[in-house]
Amino acid sequence: MGSFSGFTDRNKQKSIAVHLEGALFISTDLFPYFVLVALEAGGLLRAVALLLFYPIIWLLNLTRHRTAALHAMIFISTFGLKIHSIKAVAKATLQKFFLEDIRESSFKVFSGCGGKKYVFTRLPRVMVEPFLREYLDVDCVVGTELKVIGRTCSGLVDPTGADRAEMEWFQALKVACGDDQLIDVGLAARSEDRSFLLLCKEHYVISPQEDASPLARKDYPKPFIFHDGRLVTRPDPMRFLAVFLWFPFGVFLAIIRALVGIVFPYKLILPITALNGTRIRIRVPETQKQTDPKSIVESPKTKGTLYVCNHQTLLDPVVLSTAILRRVSAVTYSLSSFSEVISPIPTVRLTRDRFKDREIMRSMLERGDLVVCPEGTTCREQYLLRFSPLFAEIADKIVPVAVRARGSMFYGTTARGYKWLDSPFFLMNPFPWYELNLHDPVSGRPDSKELCYDIANGIQMLIGKTLGFECTNLTRRDKYRMLAGNDGIDQRN
Repeated sequence: MGSFSGFTDRNKQKSIAVHLEGALFISTDLFPYFVLVALEAGGLLRAVALLLFYPIIWLLNLTRHRTAALHAMIFISTFGLKIHSIKAVAKATLQKFFLEDIRESSFKVFSGCGGKKYVFTRLPRVMVEPFLREYLDVDCVVGTELKVIGRTCSGLVDPTGADRAEMEWFQALKVACGDDQLIDVGLAARSEDRSFLLLCKEHYVISPQEDASPLARKDYPKPFIFHDGRLVTRPDPMRFLAVFLWFPFGVFLAIIRALVGIVFPYKLILPITALNGTRIRIRVPETQKQTDPKSIVESPKTKGTLYVCNHQTLLDPVVLSTAILRRVSAVTYSLSSFSEVISPIPTVRLTRDRFKDREIMRSMLERGDLVVCPEGTTCREQYLLRFSPLFAEIADKIVPVAVRARGSMFYGTTARGYKWLDSPFFLMNPFPWYELNLHDPVSGRPDSKELCYDIANGIQMLIGKTLGFECTNLTRRDKYRMLAGNDGIDQRN
């Protein structure tokens, strides 16, 4: 058995076999990943059923009946689900939590090997293989195989997978790499099966004392931009229990917070929201600090002010309206009927016809202030999507607004779920938080179409610099194709 010291630099062309749980990943607990599948693919009741069964799962693991515990989690979380829905969750939701669980020291060893890469895991292969191939360039994944009838999961395990006796790990690796070939490096967790190390020239075992530092975001093998799912943090048993217990109170609190925004005048909303746990911070330009935020811009050729924001949640225009103490209107490409009904500000749906949309926004500006989010969709990570230049054609003066929103328990956005629940979920967080950074106005309505693109790119870079976000050329279509398998054209559910 060896040490990690000096390992990476001398193994550029070597092959490696590694156990996922406890070796490449920090945690050996599979429960959070099954909770995510149960919640996102099966619904809240299925996830709660898995939580209620957890004491039995814990007892089975404690008495070394790990296979029985694994089978129980698989049955509860996958029985009756379509296999494509599990694949969708694996790609859209699980990858975030897999990345956060990577052990930094093990990743350096793993990425330092330039030969073929083999990974063993007790997780169902369908749940983990997309991540391993996309982010870690794994050549072969040996995992538990789900038994599928037609396109529906039976909740049972196919005996041809990695759910085997210990020496059969040896056979699985032997088949994967060929009878006459040995793996150069083997990396395993002390608490897991290590039989596959018999086919490895060098053995490295992760001890309980090994550094458990997670891989830093800057060291991720590729940029991580899009993901889906409602839970912000990894749903370990105690954390998910806290979410479950908070849920009814969160629903009540979301209703109260929504009613405050609808019923009370703007001057009272900010102090009342502070009392119910909502935090809203506004920063105005140095040149405007001696004036009221609501009087930052009055365009000479239009009656209203055009505010251009990056998009964090559906509440962006509502929060901006609260911060500047006056009503604004908002335009959107997709908004559920429920969100339109409960919105305290006027909203208008755009048509995706450039000329029609330009006229719609111009007419709204003539009647008052207007908020646009030119990304066209939200992005949870620290990236800005491409800004559509249409807004630069309709106003003489434009106020860029850098927006940052955060919740500790629930995400207020979704690509695959019910969008009418986006705002309620954000308001259900114990302490939802918003920060608005208003900038000095910039000129719009240039003489050429090319200058509109320059204005849009310039505002994107300004907002990105303010927030510390990276600017990209990705679009709404890119996001929805990755997360939902569609172009995101009709998202009114």
